[in-house]
Amino acid sequence: MKKILAIVFALCSFGTFAQGTYQLAVLKYNGGGDYYANPTALPNLIQFCNSNLGTSISKDVPYVEAGSPEIFAYPLVHMTGHGNVVFSMAEAENLRTYMLGGGFLHIDDNYGMDQFIRTELKKVFPNNDLVELPFNHPIFHQKYNFNGLPKIHEHDGKRPQAFGIIVEGRLVCLYTYETDLSDGWKDKEVHNDSEEKRKMALQMGANILMYAFFN
Repeated sequence: MKKILAIVFALCSFGTFAQGTYQLAVLKYNGGGDYYANPTALPNLIQFCNSNLGTSISKDVPYVEAGSPEIFAYPLVHMTGHGNVVFSMAEAENLRTYMLGGGFLHIDDNYGMDQFIRTELKKVFPNNDLVELPFNHPIFHQKYNFNGLPKIHEHDGKRPQAFGIIVEGRLVCLYTYETDLSDGWKDKEVHNDSEEKRKMALQMGANILMYAFFN
């Protein structure tokens, strides 16, 4: 019953998030990966969106466990890290219910997550593959226009890619790979990125929020 009530609350709140103040969250997962890797990233993105998009998002960003009913209170959940990710079957079911109910999951590989997250996402959506999003996908053309993902940090010389899980025509999960997008949201002194790199990262992050909220 608790989960059912949480889902009902979430379905109502997803339709009204443009009014008043609401929260985003960072996903806490098992397996040993550092889900806590970018503590300043999402708060900085929220500040940017509140200033430039007119949103009213709380700057308080909690961690929410993959299997918790609390996840249904957040219209968007962000996930990052460098290493191993493990979802139990109950956690996978919870995440699937969250996304099918209107929630949006953004996963940003902070370098080292890729080999693990692909396997775990098959638990969540066994019948839906990650597909690469083309440059004309609306997520790249919200308030800011991009021809694909910006490259924030270089690792293996690979091009940045945006993958998604699409269910009945709706993008429910975005996986950003070889971009280090959320690193560009962090406080400047963490990586000493140029202002241009940070601007591109924040603008693309704003596009993700706009798409998740209004599409």
